[in-house]
Amino acid sequence: MATFNLFSDAFLAGDIIPIRHTCEGKDISPPLTWGDPPEGTQSFALICDDPDAPAGDWVHWLLYDIPPNVRGLPQGIEKDPELPDGSRQGRNGFGRLGYAGPCPPSGRGAHRYFFTLYALDTRLGLAPAATKQDLLAAMEGHVLAKAELMGRFERATKK
Repeated sequence: MATFNLFSDAFLAGDIIPIRHTCEGKDISPPLTWGDPPEGTQSFALICDDPDAPAGDWVHWLLYDIPPNVRGLPQGIEKDPELPDGSRQGRNGFGRLGYAGPCPPSGRGAHRYFFTLYALDTRLGLAPAATKQDLLAAMEGHVLAKAELMGRFERATKK
C-alpha cells in the first residue's frame, strides 16, 4: 500500500497533544494537513483511535467522504453529522458524533493517539453516525494509500 504524509501544526509526530485538543481543555479537533495522495483518489477517510485504552481500541474520531481536493482540516471541526463539503462524521467511542479528544484514565501513563488518513478510490456514501466497523467494512478493497500521525497524551488529574 502506498503512503503519503499527514501533519499537524498543533504537534509533531510522537509529541504530546496540546491540552486544548483533549478532554482537559477545549476538546477541539487539531488542525491536520496532508500531501498529495495517489492518482485516482476519490475521497478520504480519517480514523483517530487509542490502542492503549483499558477497554481496547477506543475511537476518538471518524470522518469520511472527505472530498478528494481537500488537503487539510482546520482546528475545531464542528460536531455536525454532515459538514458543508459533504464529509460525514461517525460515532466515536463515547457514543457521540465528531471529535472527542484524548481522555485516558489518570495515573496510567501516556496513551498513543493515531490519526490515520486513508485515500480511497471511491466515495463511501455511508450515512452519518457510522461505527468504525462500518467504516472499515466499507473501505475494504478501496484503500489506495494511508498516512498516519501519532501523538501522545497523559492526564494529570481525574475527571
